[in-house]
Amino acid sequence: MKPLETLFTISDNNSLMRKYKGKSKTRKFCLCLQSIFPILDWGRYYTIRNLRGDFIAGLTTASLCIPQDIAYAKLANLDPHHALYASFVTPLVYAAMGSSRDIAIGPAAVVSLLLGAMLSHDIRDHKSHEYLRLAFTATFFAGVTQLALGVLRLGFLIDFLSHAAIVGFMSGAAIIISLQQLRGLLGIPHFTKKTDIISGIGSVNNAIVHHEWNLETIIIGTSCLIFLLITKYIGKKHKKLFWVAAIAPMTCVIVSTICVYITRADEKGVSTINHIKGGLNSVSANEIFFRGKYVVRGFRIGAVAGIVALTEAVSIGRTFAAMKHYTLDGNKEMVAMGTMNIVGSLTSCFVATGSFSRSAVNNMAGCETAASNIVLSIVVLLVLTLFTPVFKYTPNAVLSSIIIAATTNLVNINAVIMIWKIDKFDFMACMGAFFGVIFMNLEYALIIAVSISFVKIVFRVTWPKVVVLGKIPGTSIYRNIEQYPKAFQITAMLILRVDSAIYFTNCNFVKDRILRWLRYENEERAECELAEIQYVVVDMSAVSDIDSSGISSFERLYHSLEKLHVQLVLANVGKIVMEKLQESKLTELIGRDKIFLSVAGAVITYGPKREEL
Repeated sequence: MKPLETLFTISDNNSLMRKYKGKSKTRKFCLCLQSIFPILDWGRYYTIRNLRGDFIAGLTTASLCIPQDIAYAKLANLDPHHALYASFVTPLVYAAMGSSRDIAIGPAAVVSLLLGAMLSHDIRDHKSHEYLRLAFTATFFAGVTQLALGVLRLGFLIDFLSHAAIVGFMSGAAIIISLQQLRGLLGIPHFTKKTDIISGIGSVNNAIVHHEWNLETIIIGTSCLIFLLITKYIGKKHKKLFWVAAIAPMTCVIVSTICVYITRADEKGVSTINHIKGGLNSVSANEIFFRGKYVVRGFRIGAVAGIVALTEAVSIGRTFAAMKHYTLDGNKEMVAMGTMNIVGSLTSCFVATGSFSRSAVNNMAGCETAASNIVLSIVVLLVLTLFTPVFKYTPNAVLSSIIIAATTNLVNINAVIMIWKIDKFDFMACMGAFFGVIFMNLEYALIIAVSISFVKIVFRVTWPKVVVLGKIPGTSIYRNIEQYPKAFQITAMLILRVDSAIYFTNCNFVKDRILRWLRYENEERAECELAEIQYVVVDMSAVSDIDSSGISSFERLYHSLEKLHVQLVLANVGKIVMEKLQESKLTELIGRDKIFLSVAGAVITYGPKREEL
């Protein structure tokens, strides 16, 4: 029997084409369907053991996701049933089309906050029908954006939102989300709709000064928050007790609901959910704006929310795929995410993605395949059809505590410290995203983070490193003399390595840098009464490509060196670069006898006899 684990590995494009070769049209059609819907492939090898693992994982994840869904709907300023709809419809679509067996699908805290903040910027009245329609429109275009990126294989675009930027963005969002939830946790009736930290702190301060808080609400909210944080700590400390943290939110909801019902705390100022619409999703295709002033706004909101949701989901999927040693197809994930959000927008859902907290629970609960999402969906369906009246007396303070507890995972101080140590440019992107979120808004934070990341790319491409190489004693290996202090330079030779492809953006810098190194080394050697440099050897091993401007700059470099009575020698030239050098006749200008397979070969030929290898 074919192992189930192997069904989640995705081959490269060539192997994908090979599997269609020599097959009948019917077989090709079946293979095509299996490529679009992986469930048709791994479903054939599904076993009772797989079902047992997926069933337990789905039930455990559902106990976490149901209270989270109700809470996350508040972040998007939508009614709770829309979040439950999202956890019913979208997991079914993903189970059929997704390539990850660990991701648990549904609304997520950061995406919900981003969606709510951007929708509120265009429509202030959260209870208006236009607000709901714009939410469906944004969800539709989020799906279209994700689907287009997958179909056109443009997944690399989401990499412009670097890991550092995501860390900063998520950390800032966690602070803002927690600050916003103080309204429900403290029972504050009037709270700012702005998402910056200054406005949030101002609202809390006014509530404290004017005593606009409710003691019963504070007791309920803080008690649940402490309980959730303790259970989360237990789950992290003892991996086998992960289920304690998983069922804690539902436990809080049940206990607090019973307490409010018995004590009638809702009559003493404790705010409750009051009503959740039950039943199946209603069709919302006719609610989406396809013309009018809100189309462009919906597309803008949807594109941003879709990219953030996709970045979060792919990051989570890759993490668990690496842990379980299977390959995640990024483009297939985009197609699956896009399709599920398009379907969701047509069935009264808002943007869904992979949630890290749910996916972690799903993984630890022993999920075997994406079928755990089907179990999750069935449980949510049962809640929608049978148990929504139960939530009438659920206090909003509990929902706020659930959100705050969930967002603690988003703050990763260790990652920030590591980013600072590794790359200062990445740290700038991280802090740009962080401060952009807490002092401006989520949309501007993304723009700042992407801009800094783009500047980093331009900086690295425009000013590549050109390093001096020396010979490691007793070997034929040449390495950076700054990295290996014992490496020594060759008499009358300067060996340099260009650590980048050479394009129009950096070719003049590379040429000038080589000439600057030549002047500097000649001055240093003159002070030590050493022989002047007669040969400049350029190690091209790291030069993956070169364009016409790069070739032109090498021609100018050759002539500049010739005037200084120094000869240019090339080594380790790659296939693509060599072909272009030959087409441009640069090899004839430099001389074929001055192009070598290795730096060692150039030193043997032109270096002093005592330094022969």
